[in-house]
Amino acid sequence: MSVDEPTKPIRVFVHLSHFFGATHWQKYLAAGKLTGINDRLPYGYYRAAEDGCSIVYSEDKNENRLERLGRLGLKFLIGVDLVHAWRNRKGLYDADIIWTHTELQYIAVLLLFQIFFWKRRPRLIAQSVWLFDRWHRLSWPRRWFLSYLITQADILTVLSPENLKVARSVFPDMRSELVLFGINADEFVPVKNEKVHHPLHILSLGNDRDRDWPVLIEALKDFPDCCLTIASWTVTEKELGRHGNVEMLKVYSNKKLSSLYEWADFVVLTINENLHASGITILQEAALMGVPVICSDTGGLKAYFSDEEVYFIPHGDPTEIQKAIAKLAGDDPFRWGLAKRAQARMQTGGVNSRSYARRHAELSKELLARDTGRRTAKTAGPAA
Repeated sequence: MSVDEPTKPIRVFVHLSHFFGATHWQKYLAAGKLTGINDRLPYGYYRAAEDGCSIVYSEDKNENRLERLGRLGLKFLIGVDLVHAWRNRKGLYDADIIWTHTELQYIAVLLLFQIFFWKRRPRLIAQSVWLFDRWHRLSWPRRWFLSYLITQADILTVLSPENLKVARSVFPDMRSELVLFGINADEFVPVKNEKVHHPLHILSLGNDRDRDWPVLIEALKDFPDCCLTIASWTVTEKELGRHGNVEMLKVYSNKKLSSLYEWADFVVLTINENLHASGITILQEAALMGVPVICSDTGGLKAYFSDEEVYFIPHGDPTEIQKAIAKLAGDDPFRWGLAKRAQARMQTGGVNSRSYARRHAELSKELLARDTGRRTAKTAGPAA
């Protein structure tokens, strides 16, 4: 090949769960039905086109009721959406490399590889999110079967250093890498150097299973001069209780979400112990919206933000939440500085969807370059 000949782009197939297909996503995004700070395509993987990749996303088939029932029935039985992977098999097999977002997608792809065992397998970067949180609770037959499949992936990636420790312990012979997740940071709201409200406006958001709503409500239900708004679909009436300064909202639009960030003096995230960086999306959204954050120090979140950017506190202690709120409310320069440094981290520190996609491209190039090297060596044969 001539040195001037352009390098062919890496053919990447991004296999995501049903509903996250490219066409479906863009339709809902245009209709304003996706809340949060989103990219024009899911998770910003398309940005790797800037790094020499040709990106194709999985698509969702329009289903009738019977087809949907069949797909979901099989998913219930085996735990992953094999039908969705089957429907996307052409894109999967046409690729040089496959990227997945969670273990549910890559396990389905690896099962598909078992079905088409005679076909050439593309390379696979297998990203795990929740798997290692519950690995020790799985039955030994299930762990054995998952291990058999997972070891056939090329690189195992995770979003948290806590997950990485477990991944390398469970699969010591596999290459496991930390890839920092990031959201779209193309736009942001400048930090406002304003005094806090009286009563304080405290916002907490998220639907992740590891939110610790009871400890947050316990800390603030009788806390003087503050009101708490919880925006979540997962908090229960039992957890919420009846307190005059605590309210729950369900957010249906980005306009409403933006108004909540505008309203808030700061965001408080209380999170149970976990391995998968629970809360990272909200942390990044708050940073881009210019709102300082108090957050439980769990899940490896300090890989994303330092103590200079987020006010981290021990998890599970209502008194620590109260002390942190008093600190931020009483120190304007400190509060403003936290928000400004967190926002700068999003823009320049490698925590955004651009850097997230770039890291996937880097790993892909390494894998495929290794393949090229092996083929070259094999063609050249032994030295004379």
